[in-house]
Order: sequence, then C-alpha cells, then structure tokens
Amino acid sequence: MAAELARHGVSCRIIDRLAEPLPYCRAIGVTPRTLEVWDDMGIVQPMIDAGLWLSGVRSFLNRSAAQETPYESFDLPYGHLGVPQPETERVLTKHLATFGITVERSITLTSMRQDDHGVEVLLLNAGNSIETSAFRYVVGCDGAHSAVRRLLGIPFEGDRFPFEFMLGDVLLDQHLPRGVVLRAVQPVENGPPDFLVAIPLPERNRFRVSALAPNNGSPHSESDHGLQSESPGPSIEELQVVADRLLPIKVVMTDLRWSSRFRISMRLAARYREGRGFIAGDAAHIHPPTGGQGMNTGIQDAYNLAWKMALVVRGAASPDLLHSYEAERRPVGEDVVARTRTSSEQFGRRQTAQQERLTDTQVLINYRASGLTKEAVSESSGELLIRAGDRAPDCSGLLRENVRYPFRLFDVMRGVEHVLLTYVGRIAEPAYIQLIESMAKKLKAAGGPQCRLGIICSPDAEKFDVVGATIVKDVAGEFVAAYSPAINTGYLIRPDGYIGYCGRPMTERGVFDYLRTLSGLDALAR
Repeated sequence: MAAELARHGVSCRIIDRLAEPLPYCRAIGVTPRTLEVWDDMGIVQPMIDAGLWLSGVRSFLNRSAAQETPYESFDLPYGHLGVPQPETERVLTKHLATFGITVERSITLTSMRQDDHGVEVLLLNAGNSIETSAFRYVVGCDGAHSAVRRLLGIPFEGDRFPFEFMLGDVLLDQHLPRGVVLRAVQPVENGPPDFLVAIPLPERNRFRVSALAPNNGSPHSESDHGLQSESPGPSIEELQVVADRLLPIKVVMTDLRWSSRFRISMRLAARYREGRGFIAGDAAHIHPPTGGQGMNTGIQDAYNLAWKMALVVRGAASPDLLHSYEAERRPVGEDVVARTRTSSEQFGRRQTAQQERLTDTQVLINYRASGLTKEAVSESSGELLIRAGDRAPDCSGLLRENVRYPFRLFDVMRGVEHVLLTYVGRIAEPAYIQLIESMAKKLKAAGGPQCRLGIICSPDAEKFDVVGATIVKDVAGEFVAAYSPAINTGYLIRPDGYIGYCGRPMTERGVFDYLRTLSGLDALAR
C-alpha cells in the first residue's frame, strides 16, 4: 500500500508496532495474478530471484502410492511461485526505500479521531513518548488483530476451527524434485483430516511443514487466529510422529529452525472503511490458508485502493471514488472466505477441480458489477470475449517500428496512468485515425485521471501515424486471440490492470463520459 501510494505520487508514513520483521515463513505461495501486480510495480524479478517455482504436488492418501499432480500453467504470464514471507517483506521494504520511505518501527497506533478534513492519531513510540499527527487518510494493513479496525468500530464477525495446527521449518531427507509440494492426508469421519503438508523453500531440501496439532491439554491463548506466540512451538519429534503416521515411506526431519502452533478463523469485516479510515488484507478478511489466497488477496486489496486514493489526494478525482474500494473488494473477500472454508472442510475427501485451481490463480476476479465499469457494445458487433470489468490479459509478440525486440501488452500498459487501447485492422480509416489523434490530444490536456493512448493493429496493417500514441503490431496474433476485438474496439485500462470501459465501437463521448464518472469532475473535455 505504501509503495503504491508513493509510485502514484502521494507521500505517506508507514508504521509497525514490531521492532523487527517476524522470521516465520507464514505466507509462501504467490499467485500468478500477484506476480502480474509485482510486474507492474517493477519488483517481479527480485521476487522471482528470492523464491522457488512450485511445480506440482506429490500426494499420499491413506498411505497409498504416490500421486503426482503437476501445476497447470493455464497459458498465464507467470506460474506459481513460493517466496518465504521474510523475503517478500525484504524486497518490498527495499523497493519502498527507493521512494525515500522507511518503515517506522516500534510505533503503536493508540487512538484515532476523524472529521470531514482528516484523521488525528496518537502514536506511542518506543520510548513511551506520545506523538500526535494528522493525516488525510489512515489505512490499516495491520492484520487479524487490527488496531485500525478496532478503533474504527468495524465488526469482524465469524467463527474459528476448534483445533490447532502446527508449523515448522525443517530439512527433509526425502529428495523430491525441486519445487514439488509433499502432501499426505488421512480423512477422518466427522472430524478434521489428519494431514501433513510440506511446502518447499528456496534452500535445497528445506520445507515448511504444517499438520494438525495433537490436543495436549495446554490452555488456549486468547488469540483465535494466527501464530500462538504465547504457547511453545511443537518439537521436531512431534512433527516426525505425524510424518511417520501418514507417509508410507520414511521421511526424516532434522534441523528445526523454528516452529509454532497456530489457529484459523473465518471472519469478514462488516465494511472496509469508516469515514477516512480503511482496512485491507487480514484486517478485513481472515480464512484458512487453503489455496494460498490470504496474502495475495491482501496485496490486491492495496493495489485496488492505492491508485484511487492517490487520485483523490492529488485532486484528480472526487472522494466519492473511494466508495468503489469496498464495493469491488469486499465481495472478493467474502468469496475467498467461503471457498477456503469449504476447501478446508473437504480436504482429503475430494480432488481439486481444474476450474477451482484456475480460480486460485486469481486471474478470474472481475469487477463487472462495479459502478466504475461501463460497456457500450452495438448489437451487430457480436459476443465479447473480454468484458468491461475483467482483468486485461497479457499477450506477447507485439512489434513497434524501429524496435528490434517484441513487446508484451503489459509493457504498453505498465505505469500509473490509465491506458486507452484501440484496435485497428489492415486499413486504417482516415476518419478513425483523425478521431484517435483528436482523442490523444484531448486526453493529454484534460484534467482528472491521466490517460495514455495505445494502438494495436493487425500484422498486415498499412502504415499510419498518430501523434501522441504508442503503435504496435499484433505480429503473433495473441492480442486478437485473447481479446477478439472488432475493428475500432476500444478498452480503457485502469492502473490496476482491469478494463474500466469497453466500447465497440469506441467513441469519444463514451471514453470521456467514463472518465467523468471515474473522477467526478466536470472539467474533462467533452
């Protein structure tokens, strides 16, 4: 959230009550959609270097023979990556520092008071001194036990699983292929399954293992979600007992670096904002880790909110734009909580369907029902393959004149502005070229959200020129295959990579009406 605000030109402060980052590998799995987000942010390469590609699962059910299940690529730009959470935080912290912002540690938010103009907060520093500061907005990315959510008075209803789990960072002597997850399950009638899941870490033969914890009679802490730091973590012997019980092969665990007990709740915030206070990530939704959805959903909460808040703070959009954050993201959180609960309760009792695995990549999330989504399609233009509100898919093989190497569509869209994409066929009609050039000029001069113009044309298109536009040829045919555009189709892509407006055919009025809706400003060109 802080890095994206900064990239969009808005200064902020980021505080953390912890003196140091936690060393535990809590979140590991990174979805293909999150990698697309990091691509746009400019940090995908260091994240990949810090992680390990997850290639598949070796499963044992009731101590049966191993079943190998490779992860499908689904023809997406990125596969499934595993990055230990400390490494994710390290890369993000280094990236944030490039904007001149550092994480202020050992600072605790103790109170908030807001009015129509801002939020006044009290911050408790490490030396027990109190600082009073004022901000336009406060965003709580502060986890399941969010102080921001509590101070805003937002209900966080739900329930929890009535049992505990174990985590441990260990070496395994089972020489699995690099990137393969080890999973052993024994379903239990009318109870939680007995299971062991070992997720590979970048260091060779090192895994983060999780399992159902035995009921040892120790008192439960008050915390109903997350690591139970008040309780002693499981020993390597306790983890080994589970492996011996569930695996038909001998797998020896050694070198336990850390371990913890943890608990899982299923909760969804009643709302994602209260006035000038917002919540995102685990502060807004907590659920089982099945499918690796938690951290990824939180990252995309922030990615959705940051560009909108930046437009409002810079005066390029009305504060009403911020209502769309909850409208778009809370249904996603609600769906994730429901799906991960169902998947956890059925763990070991059924195979995961291909469609569900594609859903877990998070590329199917759409905002078609959002008030920020507009579509104008003539009856004669046929059925749309990609709709307004959908994620704008990437494609490769785009050539730009006098540039030797091909582009990706993400290269054309990357940045903090909106991007208006339009498709031109073999013959560029003079009237349409005149329209595009006029729009490029007006977009540059207009107030409100900044918008660039990109033109995708067929490989055999006659040469034409448009001042103020990026022109690339769809040499590989991937754009046509992914979007199935008619001639003169236009897509207005939001800074978070979603299609806000789709016009078929695109019209100047349609584009600027959408931008006026987005910004709430009447100063845009008509």
